Amino acid sequence: MFITKIKLIKKINPGVHQLFLFDKVTQLEQAGFTKEQLTYVKQAIEQKQKPLLFNHSGVFQFIVFNEPKKEDAPYKISEQWRREASGIANLCNQQKIETLAIADLTGNSGNVTDTVEGFLLSNYQFLKYRTGEKNGVNALKTIEVLEKDADKNALKETEIIAEATFAARDLVNEPLSYLTAEQLSQQIKSLGKKSGFRVEVFNKSKIKALKMGGLLGVNLGSPNPPTFNILEWKPKNAKNKKPFVLVGKGVVYDAGGLSLKPTPNSMDKMKCDMAGAAAVAGALHAIAQAKLAVHVVGLIPATENRPGGNAYVPGDVLTMHSGNTVEVLNTDAEGRLILADALSYAKKYKPELVIDLATLTGSAAAAIGSEGIVYMGTADESVKKNLETSGNDVYERLVEFPLWDEYDNYIKSDIADMKNIGGAVAGAITAGMFLKRFTDYPWLHLDIAGPAYIDKPEFYKPKNATGIGVRLLFDFFKNKAI
Repeated sequence: MFITKIKLIKKINPGVHQLFLFDKVTQLEQAGFTKEQLTYVKQAIEQKQKPLLFNHSGVFQFIVFNEPKKEDAPYKISEQWRREASGIANLCNQQKIETLAIADLTGNSGNVTDTVEGFLLSNYQFLKYRTGEKNGVNALKTIEVLEKDADKNALKETEIIAEATFAARDLVNEPLSYLTAEQLSQQIKSLGKKSGFRVEVFNKSKIKALKMGGLLGVNLGSPNPPTFNILEWKPKNAKNKKPFVLVGKGVVYDAGGLSLKPTPNSMDKMKCDMAGAAAVAGALHAIAQAKLAVHVVGLIPATENRPGGNAYVPGDVLTMHSGNTVEVLNTDAEGRLILADALSYAKKYKPELVIDLATLTGSAAAAIGSEGIVYMGTADESVKKNLETSGNDVYERLVEFPLWDEYDNYIKSDIADMKNIGGAVAGAITAGMFLKRFTDYPWLHLDIAGPAYIDKPEFYKPKNATGIGVRLLFDFFKNKAI
């Protein structure tokens, strides 16, 4: 984790590297450029050259020009500022620039906030296991923002969100050699202590007492015990009478069980199979730090899925927390089993809404890649629209898949109430239909398999863990708290 500091200043000091923000050509005249510089900048803008910069004896002036088109939605403009900042952040680190001051000529504090967010999210590093990490630490330490250009509350919120996103990225990047289910619980407790949300952890004995057959079944092959984590933020001024519940898949490592995964491009990345859990923990961390006026509960079932000597096998029948029975035909379809127990447990809260997040299916990733999140569920259309709006605003976009009644036939079992896979087609949807059977409340399922862990950097999203879901959930609940 690495958080660039935001510093509010009254004026830009001489010798400090600068970033100029423009969204109209007429604003260029106000920047104090020489005639020659002005001619160069205008020609470069016309030719769409990037990056634009001047080097004054080692003092850099970076130039970002984003002239919005009439057809551009506001969220696309915000995303462009973030992406431009990401490119500048890389240049700053290459040039060993420690401090950069932003000079905004657009007159829009939102552009400054989006730019700062791009810088913060871009400057993440996971160096815990690098023995020479001091040589690899990013140079950029401080972003200076003129007070007159700043929305102080928005910048503080941006800092909170970035830190929470980094906490989620750190959790996903940790290997199983460190992050067992029990250690995940300890990390969640540390986040709760720092930001103020309550944490309760159920051990294996308690999980047995609750008859969570899905979680216990998946855990059978593991040498390490499972945990079930309850996170809660309940401020006195909460706007909602019934809680919102978040459920996160916490498979800290997924070998596939006896339905063993191939190693290349599959099992070698499966420490990321708890990205849903990380998103829930990160979201609660941000919500509590910002003291949002919403009552939110997080439920995180956690375990490994290994092919150990006592591992569950294809053909086994599990009795779930709900009392329903499940015929297991593929032990690599384990995430839905532990989520089902958590979704069943969520009924005790009589929730206003339940949202689960999981790296659940390769089908979702195959359908839309890393460009967005596949989702489906039973919540009202207004709730779906609000979540989609938040997805656009933070550029963690959502694509809804249908839950048509016919898909329920795909998971019918000959010997149990249902089976845990639906066949070769519509895999993301049949997984959703399986989960739906354990709900009796407004519910949305987010399959984050595509964007949770990526092979190469995508602007301000680094290679490997992206922390997807934290910013989306925070924005959604911030709007609920208004």
